[in-house]
Amino acid sequence: MLIDPWGRQITYLRISVTDRCNLRCVYCMPPGGFARKAKDEILSYEEITRFVATAAGLGIRFVRLTGGEPLVRPDLPVLISALCAIPGIDELSLTTNGILLEKLAKPLAEAGLKRVNISLDTLDAEKFRRITRGGNIEQVWRGIEAADALRLHPIKINSVIVRGLNSDELIPLADLTRKHPWHVRFIELMPIGNLADWGADFPSSHDRYLSVGEMKEILSALGLQPTKGPAGNGPAKTFRIPGGFGTIGFISPLGEHFCSSCNRLRLTADGRLRSCLMSNQEVSVREAIRQGDPLEPLIRRAVAQKPEGHQVSSSAFSTPPSTQPTSTPFMTQIGG
Repeated sequence: MLIDPWGRQITYLRISVTDRCNLRCVYCMPPGGFARKAKDEILSYEEITRFVATAAGLGIRFVRLTGGEPLVRPDLPVLISALCAIPGIDELSLTTNGILLEKLAKPLAEAGLKRVNISLDTLDAEKFRRITRGGNIEQVWRGIEAADALRLHPIKINSVIVRGLNSDELIPLADLTRKHPWHVRFIELMPIGNLADWGADFPSSHDRYLSVGEMKEILSALGLQPTKGPAGNGPAKTFRIPGGFGTIGFISPLGEHFCSSCNRLRLTADGRLRSCLMSNQEVSVREAIRQGDPLEPLIRRAVAQKPEGHQVSSSAFSTPPSTQPTSTPFMTQIGG
């Protein structure tokens, strides 16, 4: 078992399989992108599989693949099949922007993928294009439909809510759960590499943050009722619209810290193990994997570094971008 210094058992591993993405979402990536890792810096599928096999022997039971956008990495079903064959891994899931999901949903499911989370921050095609800097929302809808048809359930739709950008769509997004057995989760914006100017017609950094408390107030007219969340619900607090088929979850990393129940480690695409999304403390495991060195001591070191909680608050959005550490990575580089 992996037990951190605060008594939390670590059972969940998020793996970024690539730092590349086919979208350029304003809260996740700078307009011009960033310097991507060279191919030989990225862990191979065999290297990822070796790491997960060791982690499973230490008590990791749940694995989620992220990016960047994981579906842009070629032959991803090959990795999924290998990970599903590891004894001790109870569930393998994936987070995607959905752009390539229509094409890949079937081979992913056949390889053993159990469920998907799909990022969708707006229902408006033009706003989607603006937020993603060029994306086509119709591709995402077709991806969701393909995943639904293949029963990659429960389907969760993740919406990062930004005041003055998509906060006016809270009720329309929540209404998806009236008609479909989908689980819409509203997520507070996190100040990770995204405090600079996003460009014309986007809110400034000090105007972007909307707390979960404010989201609930906007949605109060729907008569939300507390309910049990779907499988793999993680830190979300879950509600249901009376008569709805799906649920509505709220994830509040800033307003209502859920650090006390955090059971996660994160492996970046280039082989750095992080015990907290909002901490830059890392343990490099890439060379140990490639040299055939023992991995257990490195995994236990990362767990021992896990902080009791992060110290980031919404006040970060009021801090001038020029004073932010230049080493702060973007979300797509971490695989959050």
